Amino acid sequence: MPISVKKVADSKEMRTFIAFANRLYRNHPYYVPNLQADDAATLDRRKNYAFEFCEAEYFLAWKDGKVAGRVAAIINHRANEAWKVRQVRFGWIDFIEDIDVLKALLQAVADWGKERGMTDIAGPLGFTDFDPEGMLVEGFDKMGTMITIYNHEYYPVFLEKLGFRKEVDWVEYLIKLPEELPERYAKMGQLVLEKNRLRTRKLTMKEVHREKYGQKMFRLINECYKDLYGYSLLSEKQMDQYVKQYLSFIDLRMVSFIEDEDGELVACGITLPSLSKALRKTRGKLFPTGWAHLLNALYLNRSDTLDLLLVAVKPEYRSKGLNSVMFCDLIPSLLKLGFKYAESNPELETNLKVQSLWTSFDNTVHKRRRVYAKSID
Repeated sequence: MPISVKKVADSKEMRTFIAFANRLYRNHPYYVPNLQADDAATLDRRKNYAFEFCEAEYFLAWKDGKVAGRVAAIINHRANEAWKVRQVRFGWIDFIEDIDVLKALLQAVADWGKERGMTDIAGPLGFTDFDPEGMLVEGFDKMGTMITIYNHEYYPVFLEKLGFRKEVDWVEYLIKLPEELPERYAKMGQLVLEKNRLRTRKLTMKEVHREKYGQKMFRLINECYKDLYGYSLLSEKQMDQYVKQYLSFIDLRMVSFIEDEDGELVACGITLPSLSKALRKTRGKLFPTGWAHLLNALYLNRSDTLDLLLVAVKPEYRSKGLNSVMFCDLIPSLLKLGFKYAESNPELETNLKVQSLWTSFDNTVHKRRRVYAKSID
């Protein structure tokens, strides 16, 4: 039977688009589903402020009368302008084990992009770096995390057969936490603070909201991440959106803030209990019982593994030891909460400064993910 690819035309087809990956990976031991409500909000032009500078279209592939694949076509005009490219992104890509399905989906993205003046196609990428990105190419026998993509091993094989090349890789580390904070670390951290006239600060959620610390944090992220691959600066509306979406459930004992003597935020480190197993139990749905699994994983029966969501250090402080200060600040709390391991966020393989943070710990690179690219014919 021929393969047909059609634009998502209504709310029913959008629900099919969002649910497809969960059906494709049903009962897979390493797949961690996105919450369907979060995907719906991200893909909604009325709710996602990234549409201030992005445009997108969504496609479903059909074969033998059944949905065989999905893909989002995205143009981030702000990123294209910043990086001097004319690139259409593909994201939210999933497909059965049939290379012709993938070929048809990517052709739909390329054609849509070409109609809008794009010359290259790349992905998997989202609207911004806060969406899942990068195709898994190593670590298929490891469970995914809440912020990353899991995919079958045939995905990258098929892409390469279709002529796509490596654009950039990220690596992910599994880190064993020390049983206690070495005394020399504590002394070093205190010296760094005193020398640079800085202070660590523990905040209540009330103080975070009153002093708009979430917005301060995302402004710092903009400054720190602006030179990383494909990054597009967050708008104020996006910052407010992410604060509302994520900050409400963060345990502030697992966050480190460092300020200068004027109260300006110069560094932050944010960690979160691993929610992978809880998300698997939700099957992508908050209701009727999904929310209970997540609350349990956040506050009651935590995993012994935490996710290192992000580390950001103001550029002028990057060589002054602030990363060690954050670990000195965080590790006692993390050990008290019962954590034994940490899983890093994807880190660009060329970002050696960030990777050097883990050299003092027992660590291993256990996953690798990739963005592929190709010129549009």
